[in-house]
Amino acid sequence: MSKIVAIWQKIDLIKKISMGVVLGLILGLIVPKFQVIGLLGTLFVGALKAVAPILVFSLVAHALSQTQKGQKTNMKMVIFLYLVGTFSASLVAVVASFFFPMRLVFSDIASTTDITPPQGVAQVFQTLLLNVVDNPINALATANYIGVLSWAVIFGLAFRHASHQTKDLLQSAAEVTSKVVTWVINLAPFGIMGLVFSTIASNGLVALKNYGLLLLVLVSSMVFVALVVNPLIALFVMKTNPYPLVFQCLRESGVTAFFTRSSAANIPVNMKLCEKLGLDPDTYSVSIPLGATINMAGAAVTINVLTMAAVHTLGITVDFGSALLLSVVAALSAAGASGVAGGSLLLIPVACSLFGIPNDLAMQVVGVGFVVGVIQDSCETALNSSTDVLFTAVAEKSAWKK
Repeated sequence: MSKIVAIWQKIDLIKKISMGVVLGLILGLIVPKFQVIGLLGTLFVGALKAVAPILVFSLVAHALSQTQKGQKTNMKMVIFLYLVGTFSASLVAVVASFFFPMRLVFSDIASTTDITPPQGVAQVFQTLLLNVVDNPINALATANYIGVLSWAVIFGLAFRHASHQTKDLLQSAAEVTSKVVTWVINLAPFGIMGLVFSTIASNGLVALKNYGLLLLVLVSSMVFVALVVNPLIALFVMKTNPYPLVFQCLRESGVTAFFTRSSAANIPVNMKLCEKLGLDPDTYSVSIPLGATINMAGAAVTINVLTMAAVHTLGITVDFGSALLLSVVAALSAAGASGVAGGSLLLIPVACSLFGIPNDLAMQVVGVGFVVGVIQDSCETALNSSTDVLFTAVAEKSAWKK
């Protein structure tokens, strides 16, 4: 038994995750009713979600407590890249929708959700601002990362004036939390196996056949952003070949995010990848949880593709100015997606309101989103999460830094 464990420990984590994917697929097809296997995935995601808020708070507070006056980080560049990346993805989705116009069949599918969407961009950002001043204990308990980040920054700045013993204690807390995260991440192959099993056993692809073109445009747009747009941005900033970094981020962050379908759950994975890449902890301890909140290229694609599908279905003419405005609104709304229950899909009515589409029809579009969500949400999360690490690394390797 000890020899088996030793061999297992020598195998690269990505290879072990690949083995988990294949095994989960096979078991999902052979024994779909053996739901105990799916429990492994639920436990894995639950553990990641549980430890992530504590990790973010401890790392951010510790990083800021050690920051000296005048010390430079790459946060301005990271935030700029987040905004440019999200807007670019939004624009790609609009262009793709013009080239491949889709039409939806409206029905009562919207009755599958009773979540109330926000009434406009202002409400999205009002929710976002209220999350900033959330009770810190509640923010940790509910995984409100805007609240966790804001209080971690406040406490971190306050700890700069604390004694060395107190700072050492804060450092120990960050190191212990990081160790726990490492243990959880090492269980990823079993967790991913359970997640793949649950997806294959419960959903399959039969229910998605009527939405083939919609899924094709959604996924293709996200792939284009991941493999063309983001590398172009990285090339412009780094002045070197970005693809080795792009593929590493997709392989080690995107794959895990695809199956967990949670940017929050993938924060610990991204933190470890940033450490592996040798990035500055003072930057990535803030940029990764911030990216999980505002860097939403995948969400922008989802909002625009589904909104444009509704526009084409209703025969509404869209000029260049309206398309550009839609891209801006989708990018801004996507940045606030984490502050709204239901995520990116529930922000579709905000974009639809630009074209005067009634809320009841907009909610039917949301219903379509839930139908294709098995694949859409996985691809969206993979793009969002892998881009967090990519742009953090690109900012640090920027050729424009003084």
